[in-house]
Amino acid sequence: MKKELRGGYTTGACMAAGVKAALHYLIEGDRLNSLILTALDGTPLTIPVKAIEALGDPFVDGVRVEIIKESGDDPDITNGASVFTITRLKPDQTGVTFLAGEGIGHVTKPGLQVPVGEPAINLGPRRLVQTVVDDLLGPGAGVEVEVSIPAGTELAKRTLNPILGVVGGISVIGSTGVLRPMSEEGFKNSLVPQIDVAMAMGYDAIVFVPGKIGETQAVKHGINEQVIVQTSNFIGFMLEAAEQRGVKELLLFGHIGKLAKVAAGVFHTHNRVGDARLETMAAYAALHGLPPEGVKRVLESITTEDAMSVFADYHLEKVYDVIAQRASERAMRFVFGNIKIGTVLVTLKGEVLGMDENARVIGQKLGWDMNNA
Repeated sequence: MKKELRGGYTTGACMAAGVKAALHYLIEGDRLNSLILTALDGTPLTIPVKAIEALGDPFVDGVRVEIIKESGDDPDITNGASVFTITRLKPDQTGVTFLAGEGIGHVTKPGLQVPVGEPAINLGPRRLVQTVVDDLLGPGAGVEVEVSIPAGTELAKRTLNPILGVVGGISVIGSTGVLRPMSEEGFKNSLVPQIDVAMAMGYDAIVFVPGKIGETQAVKHGINEQVIVQTSNFIGFMLEAAEQRGVKELLLFGHIGKLAKVAAGVFHTHNRVGDARLETMAAYAALHGLPPEGVKRVLESITTEDAMSVFADYHLEKVYDVIAQRASERAMRFVFGNIKIGTVLVTLKGEVLGMDENARVIGQKLGWDMNNA
């Protein structure tokens, strides 16, 4: 019998748990040994609290909390690291302000989830903390949160942060707060039943999304959640599974950073396995008139979002449709033409960049409201 893989919680969940423990101390005087944090997807997470310390006047100087990161069976480099938060009440301000302490990086280049100059604390963790503050203090309450991961300075050397322009430490990440096991074989096999469920409900056309961005936008545009299948980075593996199960039509719906790789024939999209995002964008833009200096700018971009500004400067937005069509062609070739495939490219904010004709046809069959594209 296969071992069931244990899940864990993200550094973002650790930060939010620290804030929740601190606010409980300030409101009720409780030193919690553990607490339940509701992740953004509704999953309840039981998180132990290692230490709570009042700093001077806790209502002025704040409360310091230590949470130990638990990754379960996920091979995460931050597993076992201490995540410290100092939570300070700020009655003269509105909302939550985030500060980077020891081991937390700052964003120095455009194209990431947060602006240049901000602490590298992604949007998911920020929303998770905001939810905690709203629940305990009410909407609009002023709070300052300083997060530190002392091991982060060294750990960052084992990440892509230096390339992405995050300097001084690691990022606080996690789209929901839940850390799912990433043992590759087990994780891949856990994804396939999504296809079986959709087909059992009578669907022979489905939507593949590599991540939460694609899923959120597909639902926003009216596509039934029952046909949406998470692929993570294993697009090729999932395409083969869909072919084996007799799927007739399929829509790839996701961020250009993932699906531009498919246009280049890369079907395992983890950045350490295959990456041709910028090269693909540069090649197709050059084919449609991007001059050498523009190609150079695309290839020197840090992220696809950064490269998009070059497309805008040269009015080459039509190339997104071309990249989408190429992704569909490569994907159909991968399954020997046995599935009709369309592709929709979106930004981090969920804006539709481009699509091919197959995507329009399949999307309409699936109930996609094209007027909101």
